[in-house]
Amino acid sequence: MSLFHGMRIGFFSIGLLACAASFASEKASVEQTTETLASDEELSWMESFLQKLGADGEFDADKLIDFSYLPGPFYNPEMDLGVGISAVGLYQVDPTDEVSQLSSLVINGLASINGALGVSIENKTFLNEDQQRFYLTAEMFDIPDVFYGVGYDENHQDDNRVDFNGRTVRVNPMFLNRLSSNVFIGAGFDFNYAKASSIDMLDSDVELNPLLETSRSVGVNFLINYDSRDNVLNPEQGRIAQIDTGIYRKELGSKTDFEIVNALYSTYYQVADDDVLAWQIRGRFSHGDVPWDQLSKAGGGDLLRGYTSGRYRDKQMLLAQVEYRQNLSGRHGMVYWVGAGVISEKFSELTSASVLPNTGIGYRFEVKPRVNLRLDLAFGDGDTGFYFNVNEAF
Repeated sequence: MSLFHGMRIGFFSIGLLACAASFASEKASVEQTTETLASDEELSWMESFLQKLGADGEFDADKLIDFSYLPGPFYNPEMDLGVGISAVGLYQVDPTDEVSQLSSLVINGLASINGALGVSIENKTFLNEDQQRFYLTAEMFDIPDVFYGVGYDENHQDDNRVDFNGRTVRVNPMFLNRLSSNVFIGAGFDFNYAKASSIDMLDSDVELNPLLETSRSVGVNFLINYDSRDNVLNPEQGRIAQIDTGIYRKELGSKTDFEIVNALYSTYYQVADDDVLAWQIRGRFSHGDVPWDQLSKAGGGDLLRGYTSGRYRDKQMLLAQVEYRQNLSGRHGMVYWVGAGVISEKFSELTSASVLPNTGIGYRFEVKPRVNLRLDLAFGDGDTGFYFNVNEAF
């Protein structure tokens, strides 16, 4: 998920620092060939600063959790001036386990001067020589949000924008068990709460009754996947095909009955100079009495970057994206991508729906082994986004 709940975050100062880091790294590489600098001088000032925060590109197995800390200021019209921080931790459950990849804990937080607050947790734990996996997603936000109604025709109209303050809570633990060399099955529990307040009803013609209802969705998840990726956090080769079905029922505490199916297929190819070519097809299909906060949403830092999260929403969504990940010297990298997506009320209407294109460029800095700081500048149809995150979009 995108840090800061998919909001368009203007991390201009971090963007400048990233550019400075890349330039300084290249400069240091040239100077190293002349053997005029000592080893401690070969690091750029940005890399030296990040090393003090634990972002040294290494893993210390002697620590219970080896953390890195990545702070950064931001500004956008919705949240005003604020600060965000990511804490990225790697750990091993069993130090003698030489099969499982490193487990990860990513904690993201934000606060702004207009009162916006948020925290999210993303945990992936690998157990018993990767025979079992435990995933946890948890988040709590109280931040400005937008609503343009439901469906492309309403969502595409700039005048339909409704600003409100959104309070959301989500907890989703999942336990996976390996069936064969590359096949996992899993089950989990999903709790979602959403409440809209301070709704600006003056200038929009869209139906706002959905926002007036507090949403509570409680259900169970069932997952099956084929996963041959060499690394879950930052794959360089392999593929994943996955179907995750959520069933939400009043008997479990949900306000309405509905179902959601998430389907994805991603493939990763290692090409020249350790670069990676990755592509993905992803769908989210819902049925039943779906509350406003559980509609499929295109946009944010992962799903069709470049569009404001919450603007384009409907019951069905389908998207595709292709990304080229270029490995530069040291711990630096660049990413280039194109993509497109569609939304509709009915599954049968997806093939005739209006297309939402996107493209973008990103900078990467490896803070821990196979863990990247991600800064993406994305462009959509009449919309843009700048994203600060940890790990790849897919």
